[in-house]
Amino acid sequence: MQQNPYGEDPVRLITGLAAEPPRSPGEFAERCAAAGMAIDRPVSDADLAEILEFIPRWLAVVDAGTPRQRAAALNDLLTASASHPRLTDHADGGWHLHYRDDGLGLAGVVRAVVSVGTALHLTGRGMDRLGRCALAECARVYGDFTRAGRQRYCSHACANRDAVRRFRTRRAESRP
Repeated sequence: MQQNPYGEDPVRLITGLAAEPPRSPGEFAERCAAAGMAIDRPVSDADLAEILEFIPRWLAVVDAGTPRQRAAALNDLLTASASHPRLTDHADGGWHLHYRDDGLGLAGVVRAVVSVGTALHLTGRGMDRLGRCALAECARVYGDFTRAGRQRYCSHACANRDAVRRFRTRRAESRP
């Protein structure tokens, strides 16, 4: 049975790429392979340039002010990156759905997978399940995969740093 590759994994991949953009086609390919993507053609400088252009467009979805604005930004990405669903059995993975045209380079595949994955994430978990870290000096993005849907930080390190800061502030204010 083929698992749905358009779920949580693409959102995790793009948040990582947004936090630390790849610096070479090889690094881009390694990070995609580590995320479980099948790479069936050489990755080029054009792929790197394409994904680096896509990241700010995806970040506009994260930074949208309302669910309606988020949906509009994501619909633009879906229009530009995805196509009608189709069955495929490439890469010995069994039959599964693709929401993209055949023959795309890695950046085109990532754009489609991330756009559809983000749409499924937001419609399945809630339109507010993407955000920026609440730590003042951190601007990293996160996908909220928690059960309660109350994530505010990109990592445990940022959450702990902010908790320690709040504790120290309260303690200093309570001293005479």
